[in-house]
This record gives sequence, C-alpha cells and structure tokens, in this order.
Amino acid sequence: MSNSVYQINKGINQSIEFKGLKAQYIWYLGGGVVVLMILFAMMYIMGLPSFICVALIGGLGTALIVKIYQMSNKYGEYGLMKTLAKKQIPKSIKVYSRRVFMMG
Repeated sequence: MSNSVYQINKGINQSIEFKGLKAQYIWYLGGGVVVLMILFAMMYIMGLPSFICVALIGGLGTALIVKIYQMSNKYGEYGLMKTLAKKQIPKSIKVYSRRVFMMG
C-alpha cells in the first residue's frame, strides 16, 4: 500500500471564517463587490472617464471593506442578527379591551 496523508477537518461545527470575516459577513462583502462591479460597468458604459470610475469605485470599495470588517468585529457571528431582531420587539403592548383577560 502506498503512504497517503489525509487532511482532517478540525473545524467541525464551527462557523466559516475568511481572513477575519465571520459567517454572513463574507456574503455581505461578496455581494458588495458584485454591486461595485456592476456600478463600474454602468459608469464606464455611460462614458465617464476611466480614471473617475476607478477612483470612485476604489473609494467605495475601501469604505465597504472597512465597514464590513468593523461590523464583523463589533457584532461577531450572530450579534448583528440579534441586534436587528431586538429592534423588532415592541416597547409596550396596549390592550384597549378587557376581553383578553376574561376566560370564556
């Protein structure tokens, strides 16, 4: 038999991470890059000078990367979803009828 070496995946049940970005932030960055490429193509087709297109997309891309890394570091894997869900909870519930409290 030949000597074969198998790689063992020691990251079972852990979230995906790429260069410090955790979980869903990888998808956010990928989506942002696709939007920026489409925006660049539209500006280039409209006839804007290439230098302006590259400078604008470069600035927006840098801002996108910085913002997504900030969110990834601040909220972590599930923190952003928890924060958005917490905003959906009402501050108070008003009931104008006693019928809710009567049984039958």
